[in-house]
Amino acid sequence: MPLRYLDFDFSEDAEGAGTFDAMASVAPAQLPPLQAEISAVLAWAHQHWPDACGPSEEGGAWQYDLRGVQEVSTPLVLEFDETAGQLRSVAGSPAPPRTTMTLTISGNADFCAALREAFGIE
Repeated sequence: MPLRYLDFDFSEDAEGAGTFDAMASVAPAQLPPLQAEISAVLAWAHQHWPDACGPSEEGGAWQYDLRGVQEVSTPLVLEFDETAGQLRSVAGSPAPPRTTMTLTISGNADFCAALREAFGIE
């Protein structure tokens, strides 16, 4: 499955464990497909590596961290009053909220290789 919203950066430690980090910020219309991609990655991991999600110190082959935030941006209309020498601002109409989600998924070398292959991650 090619990923359209998740663009992973990869790092690896000296023991061969790897970490994939992705962040995506979308408008309301793109939120369902972003959520579908995240769900597909996590469903694949749980299906192909069942009962292996957890810290490596506790015998886990992989683990993840998922976070999100929704922000509303309100533009400011700015004017400079030359006579008073002051800046004046008035809040404009709020834009639709944007949702930003981050997914960090890490695992041992075998897990990382399989994840790369499954999702075409370079």
